[in-house]
Amino acid sequence: MSSPLVLLDSASLYFRSYYALPDSMTAPDGTPVNAVRGFVDTIARVIIERDASRLVACLDADWRPAFRVAALPSYKAHRVDDGANDGSEEVPDTLTPQIPIILDVLDAAGICTAEADGYEADDVIGALAHREKVSPVEVVTGDRDMFQVVRFEPTPVKVVYVGRGWNKAEVLGPEELAVKYSLPVESAGSAYADMSVLRGDPSDGLPGVAGIGEKTAAKLITDFGSLDALLAAVTDPRDRKLTTRARNSLIAAESYLAVAPTVVRTALDAPVVLDRDDAVPAAPADPDRLRELTQRWGLGSSVPRLVNAMERRAH
Repeated sequence: MSSPLVLLDSASLYFRSYYALPDSMTAPDGTPVNAVRGFVDTIARVIIERDASRLVACLDADWRPAFRVAALPSYKAHRVDDGANDGSEEVPDTLTPQIPIILDVLDAAGICTAEADGYEADDVIGALAHREKVSPVEVVTGDRDMFQVVRFEPTPVKVVYVGRGWNKAEVLGPEELAVKYSLPVESAGSAYADMSVLRGDPSDGLPGVAGIGEKTAAKLITDFGSLDALLAAVTDPRDRKLTTRARNSLIAAESYLAVAPTVVRTALDAPVVLDRDDAVPAAPADPDRLRELTQRWGLGSSVPRLVNAMERRAH
C-alpha cells in the first residue's frame, strides 16, 4: 500500500491542543501558544507515524455555512458569539490570537492548506477524499462527523479518530465503523451519516428524531439500507418492518428529515482551493521566516520537531 494522503481537520485538532496543553505555554511577549505548539507537534507526529507522503491542513472558510443555516436555523446557533455581532464563532479569548500564528507557521514550513469559500473544513475533507483516485486517504480528526467519509474504493479512506487523545487513537475504515455502530459494512460511511440524521447531535444544534437514539437509528438504517429507503417505507402501507412507534416518530419529524441530510452530509462538490502542492516538503518553504516565527513565538521545540519529521520523511 502506498503512503497516504493525510487530511487534517485543523480546527478540531488545534481546539484539542488548546484544551490539552496548559496556557502557561507562552511566547516571550506572554501570548499563549499552547494550541500552536500542540498543533505543530501533531503534524510532526502524523508525518512520521502515519507515513504521510501528502498532507493537507483543511480549514473552515465559514464555520456555519449559509446553506446549512438556511436549511436548519438551529445549526450551531448556540455557538454564535453574541458579543461579536457578526455571526462569528465563540472561541476562547486566548485561542483566537493563536490561529494566525498557526497559519503563518504552516505557510513558512510549506505545509499545504485548503479551504472552500462558504464551506466548512468538513466539506473540504469530504470533497478531497471523494476526488482522490491515487493514494489511500487518512483523515485525522477529533470529530465523529467525519466517519461518514470512509470507503473501500476507488482508494480506501479511513479516519484516525483522536477524540480521546493521540495515545488512544482509533483507525476506522468501513469494517471497523460497521462493527462499532452495527452498520452495513458495504455502505458504512453513508450509513453513518444517515444514522446521524436520525440520532441528531445537540452539539451541532441537530435535534434528531424524538425517541430514536443511536442504537435504534443504526438498526433502522441497517434494516432498510438507507435513510431514503426508510422514509419511503413510512408512507408504504405494505411495509411491516416499521413499528408503529417508529413510524409515528418519523412522521412527526417530517420537516426536520427533509432538510437534515443537507446539514449532516459533507458537500462533495465544495470548490476546494489548495494554496500549494500537497506533497510533504523535504525542507521548509521559507526557512528564514520559519526561524523568525520560532523565536518570536517561543516555538523552540515544536518547529524543529516538525522540520525534522519533514526531513526524515524525505529520506
